[in-house]
This record gives sequence, structure tokens and C-alpha cells, in this order.
Amino acid sequence: MNGPRLGLGTAPLANLYEAVSEDAATATIEAAWDHGIRFFDTAPQYGHGLGEIRLGRVLARRPRDEYVLCSKVGRLLRRTEGPRPPSAFVDPPDVDPAFDFTADGVRRSLDESLVRLGVDRLDVVHLHDPDHHERVALEESFPALIRLRDEGVIDRIGCGMNQWRMLTRFVERVPLDCVLLAGRWTLLDRSGEELLETCADKGVEVILGGVFNSGLLADPTGRPTFDYSAASPEIVDLASRMARVCADFGVTLPAAAVRFATRHRAVGTVLFGARTPDEISADVGFARSTVPDELWEAIDQMVEIR
Repeated sequence: MNGPRLGLGTAPLANLYEAVSEDAATATIEAAWDHGIRFFDTAPQYGHGLGEIRLGRVLARRPRDEYVLCSKVGRLLRRTEGPRPPSAFVDPPDVDPAFDFTADGVRRSLDESLVRLGVDRLDVVHLHDPDHHERVALEESFPALIRLRDEGVIDRIGCGMNQWRMLTRFVERVPLDCVLLAGRWTLLDRSGEELLETCADKGVEVILGGVFNSGLLADPTGRPTFDYSAASPEIVDLASRMARVCADFGVTLPAAAVRFATRHRAVGTVLFGARTPDEISADVGFARSTVPDELWEAIDQMVEIR
């Protein structure tokens, strides 16, 4: 595929919504490697540390200089006193993520991630979902990450969020290298365009996640989800109509979703979540699909008249 590189996101492999066996997780990460994927994204939140542990075990067999490893800070994993809070991850370890965006919290989070991953450095570190912590992010988190970058502990720093407005403010005020935007530059949701344009102008790489909007664009039939919740009838209808238009051009809806994500000049990496080697193969195939310009024109019209 020409253009943005592909990356593997590890939340599904950390038992997001359903359990994944150790063997299946290992096989999926190895399949990603065999398909040429060299960018791996994880976070302490994913499986309450399980995502980092599983990824680290597989990558330990690979030369460290041959892949890009990305994790996140802003949550520390600690034992919860009393009833445990709900989690989207099935059967997590007996620790729970707790927000900590202080400078000390950032350093502790990084140190603990390095232990779980079994490495001595990270290539990319994102501040993770500081939606309700903007002030402390600007005053403590980002200065701490900048110091770690200056010290050579981190190569690149960024911020990962599901919203684009705060990310845009961060890009304008902080010398970030990259941002991770989930679900806001897709066939169905173009709301992140202002952020992408700002990043393109400032030379900040955009890493895109959520290109299927948490499932709807992968398969609008059955029990589709959109942004991690049950999809509304309106959005299901739009996705279904897009699927029919894609079929008229000999393209599948998920292939169009992936190829759309690669079109913007600011996008440097597109992340996939997968639970099986077959899903890896399918995602790589989607990324290599050819989509005629006429299809983009037809889908753009559908979004505009929505």
C-alpha cells in the first residue's frame, strides 16, 4: 500500500468486550508481523495491563529497532478498595486504571509500561484521553513528556483522544510530534477535518484509529455498534446505503472505510484492531483495495445530504 503505514491496535487482544486466549492473541500479533506491520499501539488501560503484557511477550522475539512501539500515559493501574468499577474488558487482572495526569503520574505510568512491555524505551507516548483534565495536561503532563523526549527516553510525544477540538488546541499550544484521533475521520464522521488540516499545516502526524467507527463500517448488519454503543436506526440506514453504493462499484464497505482513512495528507498511520489472524489478513486486504474516484463522489454526496 502506498501512503500511510498500517498499525495494530491491541485493545481487542486485551479482552475488549470478549475474551481472547493467549494463543489467539499471540497468533494475531505474529500474523500482523508476517504481513509487514511494524507499528504497534497499546495502553495501560487495555485489559488493565494485559494488552501491554501480551504485546511485549511477542515483540521480545523481534529486533527492537525493527518496529515502532506506542503506549500511553494518564492512567495508573492500582488495586481498588471495595467493589471494582465496571470495565469494558473481560476478566482483567486485579488492578484498575485510575486517572493521574500529574508530572509524577506520567513518569510512573511510563516506568510501569516499560516493565509490562519488557523494553527500555518507547518510540511514541500519547497522553491518553485528558478530556476532563485539560489544565493539568497543559501545566504538568505535556511538560513532563517534553522533558522525557529531551532526555531521549521517548522519541515522539502525542495525545490520543476521541474528540478533535481539544486535540486541536493541544496541537496549537504544545510542540507535539503526532496525535491519535479515533473515530472522527471516517466515512460516517468527518468532524475531525479541522484538526487534520491544522496538523498538516504544522507537520504533526495524524494516527487514525476507529476507522470502522467501532464496528458499523465493518458490518452494518446484525447488531452494529457505532462509537462503542448500539447504532441508531438512522446511522445504520446510512451505512447500509453506503454499502450498496460500494457494491455497485465492486468495492466492499470496510475496504472503502480503510481507504478513506488514508486519503488525507496529514494521516501517517492507520490503526486496526483485530482478534484473529484472519482479521489481520482482511484488514491488510482492505488497505490494498482500489477505490475509483466516482465512489468517493457518490459517498461524499450521501454525507452532505444526510
